[in-house]
Amino acid sequence: MITIKDVEHVAKLARLSLTEEEKELYTKQLGDVLKYVDQMNEVDTTNVKPMTQVVDFVNVTREDIPNQEISKEALMANAPEEENGFFKVPKIN
Repeated sequence: MITIKDVEHVAKLARLSLTEEEKELYTKQLGDVLKYVDQMNEVDTTNVKPMTQVVDFVNVTREDIPNQEISKEALMANAPEEENGFFKVPKIN
C-alpha cells in the first residue's frame, strides 16, 4: 500500500514540491496502479512465451544518401557563438 510518506519520498527524489491535496491525490492514484498490477500478477502465464513486442516489428530503413551538401561556413553562419571553428555552447554542470 502506498502511503503519503512514500509519495513525499518520491517527490523529494524528483525534486517536486507538492501540495497536501496533490500528495493525497497521488497516493490514491499510485495505490490504484499497484492494485491493477497486482491483478495482473494473478494471471496464469505458465504457457506464455516472453516477448518484447506485442506485434512483429521490422525496422523500415532507407539508404542514407545525402542530397544537398552544406559548407561548414554556411553552417557556422547560423551559430550564435563560435570558437575555433566549433559551436560554442554553455557549460553544463
